[in-house]
Parts: sequence; C-alpha cells; structure tokens
Amino acid sequence: MSRFATVGVAGAGAWGTALANTIARTGRRVVLWARDTMQAEAMAREGENRGKLPGVRLHGAVAPTALPATLTKAEALLIAVPAQAVREVCMALAPVARKACPVIVCAKGIERGTESFMADIVADSMPLVRPAILSGPSFAADVAAGLPTAVVIAAPDGLAGELAAALSSSVLRLYHTTDMRGAEIGGAAKNVLAIAAGMVEGRGLGDSARAALTARGFAELRRFAAAHGAKPETLMGLSGLGDLMLSTSTPKSRNFAFGLALGRGEPLASAAHGQLAEGAFTAGVLAGMARAGGIAMPVCEAVAAILESRLSIGDAISALMSRPVRAEE
Repeated sequence: MSRFATVGVAGAGAWGTALANTIARTGRRVVLWARDTMQAEAMAREGENRGKLPGVRLHGAVAPTALPATLTKAEALLIAVPAQAVREVCMALAPVARKACPVIVCAKGIERGTESFMADIVADSMPLVRPAILSGPSFAADVAAGLPTAVVIAAPDGLAGELAAALSSSVLRLYHTTDMRGAEIGGAAKNVLAIAAGMVEGRGLGDSARAALTARGFAELRRFAAAHGAKPETLMGLSGLGDLMLSTSTPKSRNFAFGLALGRGEPLASAAHGQLAEGAFTAGVLAGMARAGGIAMPVCEAVAAILESRLSIGDAISALMSRPVRAEE
C-alpha cells in the first residue's frame, strides 16, 4: 500500500463519485474534491452524493472537500470533470499538486478553441506533474453499483502499469498502455459517433443502418488516430472499439440519448434533457481538425453540420448514402 496510498479525485459528478468509491475499496484513502462548497458539505453530512449519484453510499475512506489544498496529500490525482473544464480545473490545482504526481484525466473530448488533447492540457497547465489518461467502456452507474468493468489507463514508460496495479479492484480492471494519444482519441471520437447512432435510432432507420454507420464511423476514428500517431491495437481495444460499442448501443449513453432525441425531432436546445453530451462539444473541433489534416470523416462532419444547424438530419442521411461507391478500407 506504499504506492498511491492517498488518491485525489477532482470533480464530484457521478463519474468522479463512482471512481472515488471504487478506489476506496482497494484500501486507499480518497479525497473527493467538489468545486461547490455546499455540495461538498452535503456529501460529508449525508454520506452520499444525492444530486449526482443518489442512493449510493460514500465509502468510509472517501473524504469530500471543497478545499483544493486538501489535495496536496494526494499521490495520484484523477480529473473527473467535463472535457471543456479540464484546463480550468488543472490551473486551479497546479499550485497544490505534488511534483511528479500522476494526473489522470478521465474526461473524453478535445478542447474547443485550442484543439488540445486532454494530456496536452495537463502538460500545459501543470508542467511539474505526469499526465495520464483513463478511458474505456464505462458508465458511472455500473461502476458505482460494483458491476464488472474494464478500462484502460495510458501513461508513458512504466507509470501506466503502476497505476493499473494500484487502482484495479475486484470490480474495476485496468489494462495499461503507453499510447496516450490513441486512448484519448478513441474516447473523444466515439462520443461524436454515439450521437450519430442515436440519430439513426431516433429516425427509426433500423439496426442494419446503425451497424453500418458504427462500422464506417469506426473507420473514420481509426484514420484520424493513425494521422496523430496512435497505435492500431489501441483503437481495436477497450478505449476504441470497446467504448464505441457501448456508447452506440444504448440510451444509457448520454451522447446516444442526445442523438436519439434529435432523431425524434426534439429541438437542439432541449434535446440533451439537462445532461452533458460531450460529443456535442467535440464534433465541431474534430471535424475541423480532420478537414485541416485532409482526413475523410464524413459521419463526424455530418454530425458537426447538424449541430451547427448547417444541415438537417434527413439531408445528412441522403448525403452519406449518395457518396461515391468505393472500396471498403
């Protein structure tokens, strides 16, 4: 227990809370940092995160707090906030993070405006720490319920293996890789493709259409990842194909549910139903990066055009189906 005896989790949403509980089951002390003082106080008082994960008791080794300084004790730090908030949180925690502390981003996305990947944001904002990525097929509710889940942790050299060994438990298995770029691209791109799959479902186009779209979308994901130096085997694993399969198959995925609502004709402004669909923020930047790099990503481009009100769902489907006939690759 000498390695990573105290772990910090920044972000007290459903995912952060589920991770905190699961890590605490390994015998580690977990500091769960909430940006909202009232939320932290309520969790400490009530013994659960009623606003984000109701009905799930906080493990006794989880200590909620709103004080960033409390995280100075953390020997590893997980960032479990939305992708577009990662930079803000990293900048807030940079003064309190230990030198060489592993900082593991658990968000899936690409920063708008800068086109930065999550690991690069950590490196820019917290230059003295060691960035890492946690990704893979996982729902907070499943992890919180103790259902078997497997994900991937990516970090340079031997750090990924150390973290995987330390944080794995009987219900959460961590595989490890050094391919940080592949892990984060898989997680970011699959959110966009999940929105597309939801649209297909919402329009009632059938299982065959959804399977075809998912397969062709995966080809796009692999092309984009290859252009950014990712390893093919990473995309065929949990953080690529595994996460894509989960997110494109069920309304439990917020991105799929968002696309489902759009496909059924709900207005863009209300289709998320108050939930965060990370793919809605990633679609435009992903499509823009693909265009700039000469990477063909017609499905992702269609999602971005729909979300930017440049194209209707019906017209997007027609455009995709009328693309020139070509060999599959």
